[in-house]
Amino acid sequence: MIRIANGQGFWGDWLEAPVRLVEQGPLDYLTLDYLAEVTMSIVQKQKQADPNLGYARDFPPLIGRIAKLLRQRQVRVIANAGGVNPIACAREVRRLAPGLKVAVVLGDDVFPKLDSFIEQGHAMANMDTGEPLSTIREKVLSANAYIGAFPLAEALATGADVVITGRSTDTALALAPMVHEFGWKMDDFNKLAAGTVAGHIIECGAQSTGGNCQADWKTIPDFANIGYPIVEAEPDGSFAVTKHKGTGGRVSLDTVKEQLLYELGDPQKYITPDCVADFTTIQLRQDGDDRVRVTGIKGYPATTTAKLSISYMHGYKAIGSLVYSWPDALEKAQVADRIVRERLLNLGLTFDEIYTEYLGVNACHGPAAPAVEQIPEVQLRIGVRGADKKAIDRFTRELVPLVLNGPPTATGFGDGRPPVREVVAYWPALVPKDLITTHVEVVE
Repeated sequence: MIRIANGQGFWGDWLEAPVRLVEQGPLDYLTLDYLAEVTMSIVQKQKQADPNLGYARDFPPLIGRIAKLLRQRQVRVIANAGGVNPIACAREVRRLAPGLKVAVVLGDDVFPKLDSFIEQGHAMANMDTGEPLSTIREKVLSANAYIGAFPLAEALATGADVVITGRSTDTALALAPMVHEFGWKMDDFNKLAAGTVAGHIIECGAQSTGGNCQADWKTIPDFANIGYPIVEAEPDGSFAVTKHKGTGGRVSLDTVKEQLLYELGDPQKYITPDCVADFTTIQLRQDGDDRVRVTGIKGYPATTTAKLSISYMHGYKAIGSLVYSWPDALEKAQVADRIVRERLLNLGLTFDEIYTEYLGVNACHGPAAPAVEQIPEVQLRIGVRGADKKAIDRFTRELVPLVLNGPPTATGFGDGRPPVREVVAYWPALVPKDLITTHVEVVE
């Protein structure tokens, strides 16, 4: 049996979580999941500005902080912190933790190959709209293939203490140690599916140990010291989900079920580069306090295509807000919204979209929100999006004047005009797997 914990669910997760996981109990592997789809465009732009950047910059200082403990307790780390510059990330880790052996998995970044793919006849059509990538090619900021567990297992086979990759699947981070330790093969579909499900359960960190959990959330103990999830995996593919003793949070059927449903499409066809997992075959059993046993998972052969995560420039946006207080808070906010829209129209400004929300009234639930009488306060939030940056900037100058020339009791304008930001859009596409070639390098 091996113990695999996940200490980061996204870039920006709790900095203390991975430290506490290593400090508070036995582990064999610590996984850290930093990357979301839009993150890839952020790190790509960072690398364009500075060739030494382009990775999750929180990661090397973290490894430097816990390097001594990792060596003492023989815990190995697997992280997709490499972004679009895994080598630079690895070098920084080596600088801050010179006693650790670091390996990187390369090959997911296909941004330089897009034109070649198009010339070979691969349309890379948007999986949602069917449009070919050529329609937005000049706007593309990043392009990365989701890689699976086997390249990461290859990196572990080098004896590395730390394995760094770019855009792997979230589930591959936890599946890779099982492939490496148990010798699972590419046609061990049921076992690979089990490891995939294990990775899915822990990929979002404390979301499977009571964080962001709707069921009985008021009774979740000690959120301030919440424990992050640990998978105790066995060679036959069965596993248990748990956390360190004495930590906050909860591992229960409810917390695990909620996470299983996270980002789930067809439950019978959860597709990864390693296999297709059938979530309808999962068997769950409460196996003691803060421990859920998972068995019975079935899997099927992987698909012949690889998914690409492509981001592209989609114009500009700005979002501003004002707060109105009782009496007539909602009515004041609605009048302010009409004033802004009329002034934009009078200026001859057009946008791809203007969107208004009333926080405290219906922003989260829309028309399903119950009616509330005598609302004490409401936040008006207006956003615009479009290709004309000057028009977006002009919008930012129309909200704050309402403090003096609009409805009474406006506040919440201390930050001044809202900033104009670039809009990064997501373009999912498929290519044949044989176009994606990965390799492992040990960084000395």
